[in-house]
Amino acid sequence: MQTWSSTPVPRVAGEPRPLRLFDTSTGEVRPTAPGDTARLYVCGITPYDATHLGHAATYLTFDLVHRVWLDNGHEVHYVQNVTDVDDPLLERAERDHDDWVVLGMRETALFREDMVALRVLPPRQYVGAVEAVPEVVEAVAKLLADGAAYRVDDAEYPDVYFDHAATGRFGYESNYDVDTMSKYFGERGGDPDRPGKRHPLDALLWRMARPGEPSWPSELGAGRPGWHIECSAIALNRLGTGFDVQGGGSDLIFPHHEFSAAHAEALTGEHPFARHYVHAGMIGLDGEKMSKSRGNLVFVSKLRAQNVDPGAVRLALFAGHYRADRPWSEALLSEALDRLATWRRAAALDSGPCVDDTVARLRDHLGDDLDTPGALAALDAWAAEALSTGGSVEAAPRRFRDAVDALLGVEL
Repeated sequence: MQTWSSTPVPRVAGEPRPLRLFDTSTGEVRPTAPGDTARLYVCGITPYDATHLGHAATYLTFDLVHRVWLDNGHEVHYVQNVTDVDDPLLERAERDHDDWVVLGMRETALFREDMVALRVLPPRQYVGAVEAVPEVVEAVAKLLADGAAYRVDDAEYPDVYFDHAATGRFGYESNYDVDTMSKYFGERGGDPDRPGKRHPLDALLWRMARPGEPSWPSELGAGRPGWHIECSAIALNRLGTGFDVQGGGSDLIFPHHEFSAAHAEALTGEHPFARHYVHAGMIGLDGEKMSKSRGNLVFVSKLRAQNVDPGAVRLALFAGHYRADRPWSEALLSEALDRLATWRRAAALDSGPCVDDTVARLRDHLGDDLDTPGALAALDAWAAEALSTGGSVEAAPRRFRDAVDALLGVEL
């Protein structure tokens, strides 16, 4: 699948700061320690609707991870998937009398346009579930052969399920108790009441073909992939095991990231699947999580159509810490537009105060679990000083502009 176009990232003078991130599995902020190439996997969209600000907050979080690693001199091997065949997509297509393939292609194209507008650096590999079907089949066949998967006792639809206890480590990524896992499994795409399963928490690996549903011929029988196994297969085949960060929204902690890790570890016998599991908080509107089911979405494409500066969208979402559930409001956007205008006035000056300490503080904050509120405050202080008292360093406005571009992805 085609990724999107990139933008140049300026080099910033001074000393980079290593990146520390909160790891869900350990509950601690720990250093990331990539080799020459940092490896990042972020779970992508199910393309049945346009990109909303909850999506944007997640992809902007990992864009910051990408940028801080680049600043530290790493190459970044970034992989993202697209779940371009799944129940929500098929249901939306049926509801709207649309072709599911056309719907998926249309919304994926819109997502790419939104990412370009928001200046999100693209993944090196952008992989659809449909194109990864052969990889999924191979993985599921191995899990069956190894006894980590089984077929339900159903003569008509002998679907393949994963034995959630197969690795002996299930639950380490989320640290949820059984009651919490059971609650989220039922709410987030699981099927705890499917007859013939050995345990309610066992997750679907391969759904046998049903009338009217897309399917692919395979050694497993005609069918289509379950949700979690696509990310296991796509990540393993491009990044291997023990890659640096698996990322997504906090609603993916369980079941999606728990199962994608368990599938991969059962396939390879290696632990952990990722060295950090990193999750962005939810964006709310009027006191509720922004979600398709609630119909309270603010779409990136609609903000673009209203000529809202994408840089302001970035700054509005960076005003809160990435791990926090936080609200979106017109007031938040208005504050971000004012901040962006102030920074641009400061960056356009012929000279300004020395910016070295400001860039160091920017790096310190971003290196400390992506502390964007602290980073914005440091930049606000320089801009205020530059506009009020001036300064004699001719290169300072340009260096300010380059640091904001390179590390925050905001064009001044």
